[in-house]
Amino acid sequence: FLQGLGGAMMIPIGRLVLLRSVAKEDMVQAMSWLIMPALNGPILGPPVGGAIVTYLDWRWIFYLNVPIGLLGVILVTRFIGEVREDKPARFDVPGFILSGVSLGCLLFGFEMTSRTGELSRAIVLIAVGLVAGVAYIRHAKHRSDPILDLSLMRIPTFRLSVIGGSLTRITQGAQPFLLPMMLQLGFGMTAAASGAITIAGAIGSLMMKSLAPRVLRRFGFRNSLIVGGLCASSGYAVAGLFRPDWPIPVIFGVLMISGFFMSFQFSAYNTIAYDEIPSSRMSSATSFYATFQQLMLSLGICVGAASLHVGMLGTGATRPALTDFTLAFLVVTAVSASATIWNRRFAVDAGAELSGHRA
Repeated sequence: FLQGLGGAMMIPIGRLVLLRSVAKEDMVQAMSWLIMPALNGPILGPPVGGAIVTYLDWRWIFYLNVPIGLLGVILVTRFIGEVREDKPARFDVPGFILSGVSLGCLLFGFEMTSRTGELSRAIVLIAVGLVAGVAYIRHAKHRSDPILDLSLMRIPTFRLSVIGGSLTRITQGAQPFLLPMMLQLGFGMTAAASGAITIAGAIGSLMMKSLAPRVLRRFGFRNSLIVGGLCASSGYAVAGLFRPDWPIPVIFGVLMISGFFMSFQFSAYNTIAYDEIPSSRMSSATSFYATFQQLMLSLGICVGAASLHVGMLGTGATRPALTDFTLAFLVVTAVSASATIWNRRFAVDAGAELSGHRA
């Protein structure tokens, strides 16, 4: 709980500091750097965790966070100045409770649908989450400073970034869950060996950092998101076809290319989301966007687990087979590809000031 509370607070605050410190023409490059830890964390986690449990004591998975956290405190103290709201809003206690109950119950409910014999409880949790969500929407309409400002969805680029980015993040949440499990259960690899393969996604992400500004400058946000999204979705589909007799370099290459396009997608979404947001509402926008970002990542794990469960129910198996992983990857591929519908709705010149693109 404390770890989640601290992490959830750091993400929107860090992004807000960046948005208020960087000129618009440098925003794409800055966002490319900002998303690297968030994107590569789930990718680097399996190889690091696999190496620890294989060669060290499993407790080091948690001990490792201590020096990293201390380093973060030192760097923030050294490089981040004091940033304050000019007119801080009152804390929305009713909104906090309603939104927390809604999001928490929905997540737990969706996660429980993948458990045998838990369907009735899952339905109850989802129903409670929906009721609390409706109550929050009614509450937010009558408050000038709600904890999640739903009126931000009236801004076109922000709305499309939230919807398209949410669909893409579901896939990002599912892939780090499905891929290591498939390599270990389906291929018979050790945790360390599967981690050495999944690190390919992090390499692809690093390759993206220097290319993203050039691509967006040449093709603009709309075209780049459409093509990049389809390429990333194709990578997820191919991953579902992996088999033990595939050459390791081919698997590594597919994952590296997939990581490149996935990282590019998030860099673009995280940048254009704030294109039309006035500075007075930037704090609300970063909180809103970060909430949905974390929610969709968690939902991605639920989607992946539920897809595996459905596949296993069809065969009566007690552990997932390779065909079950194929089904799960195809499901998350469809979710990712559906973001194209929303990306097509961006204006041709959307984010032109940020990217330097001229239609």
